[in-house]
Amino acid sequence: MTAEVGERASDADLAEEFRRDPGRFTAVHERYFRDIYRYASSRLGAQEAEDVAAETFCVAFGGRDRFDPERGGLRSWLFGIATNLIARHRRTEARRYRALARTVTDSPVVGSHEDRVLTSVAAARMRPALAKALTRLNQGERDVVLLVALGGLGYDEVAQALNIPQGTVGSRLSRARKKLHKAIGQENPHG
Repeated sequence: MTAEVGERASDADLAEEFRRDPGRFTAVHERYFRDIYRYASSRLGAQEAEDVAAETFCVAFGGRDRFDPERGGLRSWLFGIATNLIARHRRTEARRYRALARTVTDSPVVGSHEDRVLTSVAAARMRPALAKALTRLNQGERDVVLLVALGGLGYDEVAQALNIPQGTVGSRLSRARKKLHKAIGQENPHG
């Protein structure tokens, strides 16, 4: 059942369509590539993100018959694939966080001029401490934090992406937050 013009097909409908016609997988790519690319870029940098995002969709296309809409949506399935591929790039990710911990750069901020200046200054001061703190998290905690913070996934989507119970997501996130707060506080005692 193809969605009418102007309607957005559900993930289950898309899965049914690309099982019948593999060419319909392009709709999955069009819908989710930007989200996967942004997530990978935030973790690895723009250069490697392009490769990881493309590889995510190659892996997904190859495994499209194994996608089960009963277990979750395409979005969380793709984020799970991307997270597994990023795990292969851990050394690059760790180097990126160490480099961020040594540098201070501005990031674009919206709002009034005063808000942009204050937010930019605060973010620049916190970025090195946050990057250093992220390197202190274990892999599971870092994956959960970054899927929530960079991927914008909810607890249920993170659980689906990492194939872990939702309660584990909550406990890992709670532990990670405590570790991050403690580490940032140690790095920036006056901040």
